[in-house]
Amino acid sequence: MSCVFCAIVAGETPAHVVLETPTLLAFLDRRPVFKGHVLLVPKEHVVTLPDLPAALRDPFLEAGQRLATAAVDALAAQGSFVAMNNVVSQSVPHLHLHVVPRTKGDGLRGFFWPRTTYADGEAGEYAERLRRALS
Repeated sequence: MSCVFCAIVAGETPAHVVLETPTLLAFLDRRPVFKGHVLLVPKEHVVTLPDLPAALRDPFLEAGQRLATAAVDALAAQGSFVAMNNVVSQSVPHLHLHVVPRTKGDGLRGFFWPRTTYADGEAGEYAERLRRALS
């Protein structure tokens, strides 16, 4: 079985990368809840949070913190929604942390995640704004 996130990590599938370390990769979600929605994954194929090796726990959380800050700094969000699923509702069986920019009154309610799309070229602009905030 092939993993779409492993294909992104390997460079076989294109993605708008916003952060890369030797062990982690963060890129824009192709079907974002809101524009600037980022997925953070370990480069090693890990299915769920309990499977994450101890050596990756701190770097994973630190990268999540940086991405949550970048959502506010780069995208004029008021905050962020940070979440992950383990098995149930995990659309790709590869651990991924969602970092979704939020603003008061944005319409996100509970765990219903409406999806949006980027206009041509817009994803690249969002990725660049986030990369600048992360540098």
